Amino acid sequence: MKVIARVRCDFPAKFGLPRQSALAEEIGALIVFEKEYRFPEALRGLEGYSHLWIIWGFHRAEREGWSPTVRPPKLGGNERVGVFASRSPFRPNPIGLSCVKLEEIVKTKGEGLALRISGCDMADGTPVYDIKPYLPYTDCRPEAVGGFADAHAADGVEVDFPPELLAVVPAEKRPALLCALGRDPRPGYQTDENRVYGFAYAGLNVRFTVKGNVLRVCGVVPEKT
Repeated sequence: MKVIARVRCDFPAKFGLPRQSALAEEIGALIVFEKEYRFPEALRGLEGYSHLWIIWGFHRAEREGWSPTVRPPKLGGNERVGVFASRSPFRPNPIGLSCVKLEEIVKTKGEGLALRISGCDMADGTPVYDIKPYLPYTDCRPEAVGGFADAHAADGVEVDFPPELLAVVPAEKRPALLCALGRDPRPGYQTDENRVYGFAYAGLNVRFTVKGNVLRVCGVVPEKT
């Protein structure tokens, strides 16, 4: 397996990103190809598709060995299910799969053509192993059943973002941040209302608490360098 591209986005770590690509429509990213794969011919015809499958690597979650069962956060972090019945990053092969929207093919300065996408659930620097077009006639299955994940499909919170803190965030960066916060970034098993959580976004450190169904932002400061 060879890395053909890397993801560039405003989230340097996984924490803060929605857990699935379909929940992250406002979060954009750029897929920049490695030098040896920067052939315009390789993208010929791609502009005719609206969505893509991205096959990528959990490069921040690689471990020695694996376990046949995992504890999904959405089940409280205590109940175990089979690793193949989950989307846990701790797998025999740490490979992820995301369906994203292709916004446009752009020409970069010095890095060839790149893909501007939305619906990104991958952290900055994520290695991409393959890109395939999404085919509605065969990939869409409206009758599909989602197992235990169906019960949590609509999970989300109301976001209370004080205006003086929101003003610290550049205007063009706000929609993606609000999307990420609204999906409740906390692990499903953490419910301490007094705990302050935080994640990095676009050079900022965003801190928040969650009480009941309300997420309140309590701090936005530049990341320390």
